[in-house]
Amino acid sequence: MLAVLALVVLAAGGWYAMQPRAQAVQTTPVVTTYPSQQYVVLNATGYVVAQRKAAISSKATGRLEWLGVAEGSRVKEGEIIARIDARDVTAQAQSAEAAVRAARANVQQAEVEHRNAQVEFKRNQELVEKNFISRSALDTAKARVDRAQAGVASAQANLNAALANARNAQVSVDYTQIRAPFDGVILSKSANVGDLVTPFSSASESKGAVVTMADMSTLEVEADVSESSLAKVHVGQPAEIVLDALPETRFRGHISRMVPTVDRAKATVMTKVSFDEIDARVLPEMSAKVSFLSQEVTPAQQKPLIAVNADAIVQRDGRSVVFAVRDTHAVAVPVTPGVKIGDVTAISGELKSGDKVVAKPPASLANGALVKTASK
Repeated sequence: MLAVLALVVLAAGGWYAMQPRAQAVQTTPVVTTYPSQQYVVLNATGYVVAQRKAAISSKATGRLEWLGVAEGSRVKEGEIIARIDARDVTAQAQSAEAAVRAARANVQQAEVEHRNAQVEFKRNQELVEKNFISRSALDTAKARVDRAQAGVASAQANLNAALANARNAQVSVDYTQIRAPFDGVILSKSANVGDLVTPFSSASESKGAVVTMADMSTLEVEADVSESSLAKVHVGQPAEIVLDALPETRFRGHISRMVPTVDRAKATVMTKVSFDEIDARVLPEMSAKVSFLSQEVTPAQQKPLIAVNADAIVQRDGRSVVFAVRDTHAVAVPVTPGVKIGDVTAISGELKSGDKVVAKPPASLANGALVKTASK
């Protein structure tokens, strides 16, 4: 029995000794990188804002009776986007127009009187030359001409005043029509039909701005740059913009201007970065990451590449391979090394971002070897 037990133990030990052993290895991830990142001198975060933005209201006070836009509506400069109740100012404008017509009639009447006085004066001059009337009668006719001329001037002045009042009344009517000050997109609306609109929004239950709009062609990124890093940036410097909402797209831009003051609370300087090309998907208040570059980059340098740490690439049988860890086994994957970007090297092959590969593969590591990840 002891001999049989010893034989079983020896057989089990031999079988265990013949089983393959898992080799402990360090792994590193396959990552997505961009050639443009090798030119980054400084990174910053910020938000997309519209350089041209307006909260539109009316100088007149009244009830909003019509609103012709909603959030996202595109409007043209001068387009009527809302109207407030204009019955009172319209009545005043009509009254002013009536006053203008009455003033014109008075001017015509004064001109007729002036012409009549001139005719009578000329007739009296002829009669005086023939000694048919006295010179005092001629003086009376001359005084009438002067009075008629003054009457024309007075009537014309009254007409000018009436015209000014009419223009003023028409301006008040125009104030009830709220127009877009420039081409843009409606971002939000603050009032609805029936609300009281007043330039003094502190009034109870009243609204100040009716809508808020922005010119989407003036979108830019406001990024805070630490004052200790100001030497690394300057106006006109190229930049690369990545939006959190569009992480796969990289936008080229330039520093358009820098606010000439430091925020003492944050010790930063506001830097404005303009887009070289505006994308319709870019919206105000989007979060953005800005990379300030040492030189201009091309569209080709903004395309993503698959890369790994350079020490993961080794030579096997005259070709470059990396050992991908798949189901606890190291699989040799042929790759073609490309440009080196920082600590990683671009590769092409049957790998994707997120795959794990063996870092610094030992010479003893073979294709298909059993491996286990060693703790760092």
